[in-house]
Amino acid sequence: MAQFFSLFLESPQPRLIRQAANIIREGGLAAFPTDSAYALGGHMGDAALLDRIRRLRGVDARHHFTLLCRDLSEIATFARVDNVQYRMLKAVTPGPYTFILEATRELPRRVLHPKRKTIGIRVPEHPVVGALLAELGEPLLSSTLLLPGTDAPLTDAWEIRERLEKEADLVIEAGACRPEATTVIDLTTGVPELVRAGCGRLEPFGLETR
Repeated sequence: MAQFFSLFLESPQPRLIRQAANIIREGGLAAFPTDSAYALGGHMGDAALLDRIRRLRGVDARHHFTLLCRDLSEIATFARVDNVQYRMLKAVTPGPYTFILEATRELPRRVLHPKRKTIGIRVPEHPVVGALLAELGEPLLSSTLLLPGTDAPLTDAWEIRERLEKEADLVIEAGACRPEATTVIDLTTGVPELVRAGCGRLEPFGLETR
């Protein structure tokens, strides 16, 4: 049965953040709010966790997972970022964007796109996620909480608890959550390419919705 933590948005309780981090370190699957929609996530090196998320999401090995990072300096450890890419990221992070980037050797192959060897990277602007990342001291592996047969991500913590009671180990509630996923932009080709239009604005990249 999933544990349920209610956290204050602007000043999340340190005791509950520590407990949440311990659940994740031990291989637990968490559902938590972000500056876009809710996400599923956990320890980035856990193979069993990957399988659990893929099963819940109904996706295969080609699904792009995302690393939630504390800041741009942490991104550089796990993804190759040149000067042009860095300026783009700096202009819009933290924020509701996911960037597809070439991964470094610091990441396990199993978390990468099998053919492209790429990874999704983002720096969320959410106090609870920020506190959790600081307590963990490393990125969270994540995927939007979009279940098979649904058109939009789940946003209500109580509904998530009910639907994932036997699937997740932790559900975090911290107030209202946006109903949109992140905007996903591929930066691997030298020119920003829109993969998915979400709640992040496209104007900074000179892009239009497909």
